[in-house]
Amino acid sequence: MLLKDFYTVLESSQQEDTFITKLSIEKTHPLYAGHFPERPVTPGVILMQLFKEEAERCTGKSLALQHANNVKFMAVVDPNTCDHLILESHITEEDGIIKVRGIARQNEALALKFSAVYKTV
Repeated sequence: MLLKDFYTVLESSQQEDTFITKLSIEKTHPLYAGHFPERPVTPGVILMQLFKEEAERCTGKSLALQHANNVKFMAVVDPNTCDHLILESHITEEDGIIKVRGIARQNEALALKFSAVYKTV
């Protein structure tokens, strides 16, 4: 976990190569003191890191990002109004390469859509 105590996995399920994870974000995490004190926002790079960590958990492998494309931030994830975050990860693997197509929803509203390629390390 890149950020200690940033989130807790509440539920996780798998249907073929799609993994759905429900997370609770720690609203008082020190990250939000600097991003931003009066109006906290979860940085987009942190949302992408959540997908990497979830792919590592689901595959049991350590991963390094090779490239990401089609990254679209659809809504701000405010920890004060986000009861939970749902990550839906479509994960495929071939020859040590892990491909992830994912969407993140906060309180059922779309927050992030992206595709990424990771290599195992």
